[in-house]
Amino acid sequence: MSLRSVIRGSGSALPQRAVSNAEMETLVDTTDDWIVERTGIRNRYLAGEGETTSSLATEAAAKALLAAGMTGDQIDLIIVATCSPDQTFPAVATIVQNAIGCRGTIAFDVAAVCSGFLYALGTADALLRTGAAKRALVIGAETMSRLLDWEDRTTCVLFGDGAGAVVLEAVEVDSADPAAPGILATRLHADGAHNSLLYVDGGPSTTGTVGKLRMKGREVFRHAVVNLAGVLEEVLEATGHSADEIDWVVPHQANARILDATARKLGLPPEKVIITVDRHANTSAASVPLAFDTAVRDGRIKPGNLVMFEAMGGGFTWGASLVRV
Repeated sequence: MSLRSVIRGSGSALPQRAVSNAEMETLVDTTDDWIVERTGIRNRYLAGEGETTSSLATEAAAKALLAAGMTGDQIDLIIVATCSPDQTFPAVATIVQNAIGCRGTIAFDVAAVCSGFLYALGTADALLRTGAAKRALVIGAETMSRLLDWEDRTTCVLFGDGAGAVVLEAVEVDSADPAAPGILATRLHADGAHNSLLYVDGGPSTTGTVGKLRMKGREVFRHAVVNLAGVLEEVLEATGHSADEIDWVVPHQANARILDATARKLGLPPEKVIITVDRHANTSAASVPLAFDTAVRDGRIKPGNLVMFEAMGGGFTWGASLVRV
């Protein structure tokens, strides 16, 4: 027997305003054909007045708790992955904590951009396995639209806002049973040498401003395919599973071409890859849990499925996690 972090429920949230590529054509010098051909994106959701990273995170958390059959006071660990917090401090996690009626427990944010949910998931898993907590809310939430330069047509069309959450519970399972649920392995990496390829050009300690997102798309694409394929193979090796045993891959939703190229590199059929980038665009740390919840609620991902999460973000950071749902 061993202690594993088991997903008990998931939830997600999107802003009210959906913005199609046709509407983007009225906001910036671009076309629907250009966006779809290069990214696969057809729509995104943008936060409006009164909608914040914490409000989206709280809504996703409430739905995940409902799906898990739990209440906020049963949670003793909250980790929010975000690069677009409401305030420099305190953490978004503490705002969510207060909103769901959870007092005095562990609550903090992690910043690993698009890989943030994987970093948060791995951190929560480690804490649950050591007994530091029993039940955790792991949330990815972003209002990326507030970091965009709306005069840069190469980046502003790529991103959207949203949140996704999962409830984890530490459970004793028979580790010899191949059907036993829980997080099987997580591998995380970073390489700060590539800071200039995808970053925000501001911050409290440098400019005293929020700054705007900057990206060299072609170079990011090249690194993403290599790094993601490598970390997926690491996780498979660590768990003794093969790619053909995976029921679903839930990747970071950055670009349809990256998703296709990564799947081909691993020999994964495209029908096993959950794709929501066409509907939600790139929601950074929110994209993996948002895609996961979408696929759970539409019936594709079912209990017992073997699911691979993977993501890469600015800096660079990247990671993957294999989970038996």
